[in-house]
Amino acid sequence: MRSVTYSMSMSLDGYIVGPDGTFNWTAPDKEVFRFWIEEIREVDVHLMGRRLYETMLYWENADQEPAFDAAEREWTALWNPLPKVVFSTTLSQVRGQAARPASGSVAEEIERLRAEPGEGDIAIGGATLAAEAAERGLIDEYRTMIYPVLVGGGTPYFPRHDRRVDLERVETRTFDSGVTYLRHRVVR
Repeated sequence: MRSVTYSMSMSLDGYIVGPDGTFNWTAPDKEVFRFWIEEIREVDVHLMGRRLYETMLYWENADQEPAFDAAEREWTALWNPLPKVVFSTTLSQVRGQAARPASGSVAEEIERLRAEPGEGDIAIGGATLAAEAAERGLIDEYRTMIYPVLVGGGTPYFPRHDRRVDLERVETRTFDSGVTYLRHRVVR
């Protein structure tokens, strides 16, 4: 069965965006960006909330950007054709060559996607969407890129719910920049 992964960057104090709504502290250096490129190769479909979708629209026309280096062009070539399912209560349509609006709840979409052929991950991006999936026990792995910064508040990476979730460490990696990657599998 295809794994559902939640993968995003966060501050050391646990936030994906700070109290002012910014996340400029997550700009990856070359080493971290290369890691993200390799990780996206394992993804068959990406589920995302509206805010992440709107942020990632930047890459839709990025292949036309003459200032891009080889890694940015490689990311664009992988990201743009990747199927994306966008969950939003405010958008009636989405743009992007491989994006479509969700036709059901996150649970219904994941069930449908798991029934389709494929071996790559079903990735979730966005704290609100991930919280909904976590509440229903649908996340198989948490993949966290921790940046060495305290932002003091904002949108938390981890959902707040009233049940314990045991995790098994699968991988850790520390980058030269001080960023740490943690990968944990949910123990079932």
